[in-house]
Amino acid sequence: MPRGDKSSYTDKQKRKALHIEEGYEKRGLKKKEAERRAWATVNRESGGGKKSGSGRGRKTTKVSSKRGGRIGGPRGGKAAASRSAADRSRSARKAAATRKRNAAKRSTSKKTTRKR
Repeated sequence: MPRGDKSSYTDKQKRKALHIEEGYEKRGLKKKEAERRAWATVNRESGGGKKSGSGRGRKTTKVSSKRGGRIGGPRGGKAAASRSAADRSRSARKAAATRKRNAAKRSTSKKTTRKR
């Protein structure tokens, strides 16, 4: 079977790849790149083409689909994208100060528990 042959994929996998490809094209990707990414996504979620034989299957996941539509990766969705840079920066500084404060509290509580 030559590289790139899609005969071992199920009809559902082929439909899924086509749907994902259309989504990438709507976002402005070239046809070839959209197709490459679509099949990569299908492979990641279902483990590639389905092989015959008992026990050779693999559960499908939605790991890639869950991320679709998010802006800025795992730590910033549409809400973060709609805020100004100054607002995000202020929030980040506040979060860092909170982490620093909590770390200081934890370190003092460890010292008091060790003395017992």
